[in-house]
Amino acid sequence: MKNAASTLAAQLSLPVRSVQNVLQLLDERATVPFIARYRKEATGSLDEVQIGAIQDGYERFRELEKRREAVLKSVDEQGKLTPELRRQLEEAPTLAVLEDLYLPFRPKRKTRASQAIERGLEPLAKLLFEQKEPRPEARAEGFLTDEVPTVEAALQGARDIVAEWISENAEARAAVRWVFERGAVISAKVKKGKEPEGAKYRDYFQFSEELRRIPSHRLLALRRGEEEGILSLSIAPDEEQALERLDRLFLRPGSVAKAQMENAISDAYRRLLRPSLETEFSALAKEKADAEAIAIFATNLRQLLLASPLGQQRVLAIDPGFRTGCKTVCLDAQGNLVADTVIFPLDRPAEAEKTVRHLVARHGIEALAVGNGTAGRETEEFLNGLNLGLPIFMVSEQGASIYSASEIAREEFPDKDVTVRGAVSIGRRLMDPLAELVKLDPKSIGVGQYQHDVDQGALKKSLDGVVESCVNAVGVNLNTASASLLRYVSGLGPALAQNIVQTRRERGPFRSRKELLKVPRLGAKAFEQCAGFLRIPAAENPLDNSAVHPERYGVVEAMAKDLGATVPDLLQNDALRRRIDPQRYATDAVGLPTLRDILQELEKPGLDPRQPLTAFAFDATVRKPEDLREGMILPGIVTNITAFGAFVDVGVKQDGLVHVSQLANRFVRDPNEVVRLQQPVQVKVLEVDLARKRIALTMKF
Repeated sequence: MKNAASTLAAQLSLPVRSVQNVLQLLDERATVPFIARYRKEATGSLDEVQIGAIQDGYERFRELEKRREAVLKSVDEQGKLTPELRRQLEEAPTLAVLEDLYLPFRPKRKTRASQAIERGLEPLAKLLFEQKEPRPEARAEGFLTDEVPTVEAALQGARDIVAEWISENAEARAAVRWVFERGAVISAKVKKGKEPEGAKYRDYFQFSEELRRIPSHRLLALRRGEEEGILSLSIAPDEEQALERLDRLFLRPGSVAKAQMENAISDAYRRLLRPSLETEFSALAKEKADAEAIAIFATNLRQLLLASPLGQQRVLAIDPGFRTGCKTVCLDAQGNLVADTVIFPLDRPAEAEKTVRHLVARHGIEALAVGNGTAGRETEEFLNGLNLGLPIFMVSEQGASIYSASEIAREEFPDKDVTVRGAVSIGRRLMDPLAELVKLDPKSIGVGQYQHDVDQGALKKSLDGVVESCVNAVGVNLNTASASLLRYVSGLGPALAQNIVQTRRERGPFRSRKELLKVPRLGAKAFEQCAGFLRIPAAENPLDNSAVHPERYGVVEAMAKDLGATVPDLLQNDALRRRIDPQRYATDAVGLPTLRDILQELEKPGLDPRQPLTAFAFDATVRKPEDLREGMILPGIVTNITAFGAFVDVGVKQDGLVHVSQLANRFVRDPNEVVRLQQPVQVKVLEVDLARKRIALTMKF
């Protein structure tokens, strides 16, 4: 672990001691949110991003070491592990270098070189490689057999052997890799006859760009075009530059037999090295593009999960529709379904009005939620016309249909159809986006691009990490949270989450955090990891409704005792808290970072970090793309953020694009510098292309 710590510390520019302590905590099954929040003394107050980077780096380090062990064993079993080779393999800094060193010893399928060796041409190949033989043609005559009938056949076989030697030479591969790294160009062309079918890829029919500079979304678009059979892709650097570097390595100045070697070098590059490194760099470029796309997806997901909640208010939610009517539900302040029906505000407005007014009065409704899909704007207009004096919120329907047909929804509402479940999801999403969205596969939420094109394992790991981070940042009410939400709490997971819910059903609400230890299979380690992130409102010990960890309750009690007060007094009296000197309570185990966190938490225990929700309304005169005109200034909501700009909903059922160059009256490198998901913005219409279904917007006024 020490070697890993020093390696990762150098890579990430972090203190070795901090990295070492993080690795130890990870090996002890501590989670990233727990380490970041409750082990600041050990980590030097590293944040979740830094700890996550250490975790990812550690996994890569272990993979490299595992592969290194396998390679050493394989070469040793062949009896070819010299002291020098062992040193090289043990010091190989990357997997690519390790594999280059191992390549000559890797078990091979039959090749042109192996066939030539079987025909006895290896000595001739050595002569060519050494470039000391002035008459290679004459020497080749000595290798003629029934299988090698001519001098040219002998020389060709020898060149094949030399070409393979060169392609397996670690120094040669490093030289060509250097050329690829600095000058590889990715090129695309349309396949013959695919022009009509691939019209959406026409920007790439004749395309080339430096591989190291191509944006992730463009590379993923090219690869998708290739997978769909529309485009042909190639990756290669300048051939002359690559051959020049190989010539420097292998050609002897003044050799009279260099022509044979030049042919072998050219063959080694074109037939073996270039295809091999093209595959390698294609994979590396894909990995980089995946990482960038996943990072954008993760950022968007975090913003969406931490979107402003309405909170515990009684909500009437409507899933709009024309033909089948509007599915209407009433939810209590805890999100429980208390009523459901169908209204037809467009066909039978009087009847719909009567129903809505009755539901609002009977259930004490405090807010209205309307899905933003089909008939959403029309339903919003109907509700506005009722003058109920209640706020109306347009809520994204993205994911509601997936939830409504899910196993979770069926368990919650076995007697209700999918339309009712969808309306419930819309209402709950308004009340608490985080609690509702955790029920969905993050990929189905609709806040990324190319989610089906990137590495699915890496995507899932990243998005699950984001969900876990957000859930633990907000905290979870132990007595109301669903199993779907609890599973993301630090140290729990699906099985323990279900056990908590079952225990709650059987024994009633939890009265203290300590009662968690009565949950089946929830031991001391899981309790340590999860307790600080779970909240119990109205608990006997008020600290159970805060982010203060139970392991530090004694510190808070000591602070209260020294002031001649109680813990509730500390929570309620700011003057008392100001008298606390954190230095007095500092120890090796509990340092100033933790003490400052405790004092901050005592000031506002269990504070929700999310911003309060504000009402938003689209322009009432605009409902469809045909209503848009160039120069219009409209209110909108940011629905998606990409590397090249932000998509904004202006209420016409089709998002417009604010290109990154149109986000501000200054250079913007990252759209997240200017906008965030679900942010209300003012935009101006630049262009409306109805045929291509494109709306161009600007925020530069």
